[in-house]
Amino acid sequence: MTDFFKGIPQLRYEGPESDNEFAFHHYNPDEIVMGKRMEDQLRFAVAWWHSFAWEGNDPFGGATFIRPWHPQDTMAHARLKADIAFEMFRILGQPFFCWHDADIRPETGNYADNLRTLNEITDYIGGKMEEVGTRLLWGTANMFTHRRWMAGASTNPDPDVFAFAAATVKSCLDATHKLGGENYVLWGGREGYETLLNTDLGQELDHMGRFLTMVVEHKHKIGFKGTILVEPKPQEPSKHQYDYDVSTCYAFLQKYGLENEVKMNIEQGHAILAGHSFEHEIATAVTHGIFGSIDMNRNDYQSGWDTDQFPSNVPEVALAYYEILKAGGFTTGGTNFDAKLRRQSLDPEDLVLAHAGAMDVCARGLKAAAAMLEDGSLEAARKARYAGWETAEAQAMLNSSLDEITAKVLGRDLRPKPQSGRQERLENLVNRFV
Repeated sequence: MTDFFKGIPQLRYEGPESDNEFAFHHYNPDEIVMGKRMEDQLRFAVAWWHSFAWEGNDPFGGATFIRPWHPQDTMAHARLKADIAFEMFRILGQPFFCWHDADIRPETGNYADNLRTLNEITDYIGGKMEEVGTRLLWGTANMFTHRRWMAGASTNPDPDVFAFAAATVKSCLDATHKLGGENYVLWGGREGYETLLNTDLGQELDHMGRFLTMVVEHKHKIGFKGTILVEPKPQEPSKHQYDYDVSTCYAFLQKYGLENEVKMNIEQGHAILAGHSFEHEIATAVTHGIFGSIDMNRNDYQSGWDTDQFPSNVPEVALAYYEILKAGGFTTGGTNFDAKLRRQSLDPEDLVLAHAGAMDVCARGLKAAAAMLEDGSLEAARKARYAGWETAEAQAMLNSSLDEITAKVLGRDLRPKPQSGRQERLENLVNRFV
């Protein structure tokens, strides 16, 4: 045991009337929501990178967090970081965590050393998992921070970088499998381009497609039963990201025959940067049969940047969980807090309470979403809007021709009358629950 979280108790559910800051006020793991324990519906995970690897820097300033495991350049510090991480997991009681390779082991610049230290630290983490009971929601490879990735990983014009990326993903997928991870994520942080003047777009997409195919092939070779996930993100850091949003990713998967092998890990902040709502991206993934998991956070809507703040907007969260519950809930996926403290929030207490508050917000959103679904008014209104399509004549029209439809329009002297979409009334309905 370390003394990093000294004096911070294990958090328990005390209900909305409690004024204890170190308690859950809405997140009750054992509460039944739509037939499942709340813990099993939400499947919370802590992100290793933001919670333990991030040092508090921003584009205009250096590190503000002075942690006992800084600098993060030795295995002794990597083990200390793991010790402290699992102490927080014990305090929060969330069932899962997530990592990038560069979060949990020092970056040496040499693949053989990176592989050795990755295997060493994941053995150590495996022991901590058995001790505390926290599981791995997903692992992934950081292929965007080091300068070698400045022109991409699988889309890099240098075949040596492609090879380094392939070996890195193999090692991370192997480690995820070893730790019993339920998913493996690929986020193409620099899979895109800044200018067409030096870019062969078609070749880069083909290489990216082949790379992802090799990942799927390796999954089956090693017997990994989890889900391969891709995380969409527009722009930032590349001006033109190939994985812009869910629809773009789905088209990519279809082109390379991977739509039945790969699903989406959808982040709230990325959805907003793409000009969508979080619930839109979730619903789109569900419609295409590729919904997998979510990264829960929020942006500062005045900044136009991916600020990765902890969620605080219950109505926004409720609409996201509404789409998830309507689709049957998570399977291998879950709610990963891809969120970080503000660089002025220096104390260990801040780290614990940020997660506790976010878990309460998600619990409130989940219960509101469940109440809306169980009430049924929203779905009834949606069904009523499309009721005309339930007639045999309307269904037959979908299997006819333009000539046949035109003849019927002329024969009936058809003059359709617009019908109200009732948007404000439906918004009022949602507001009754949130």
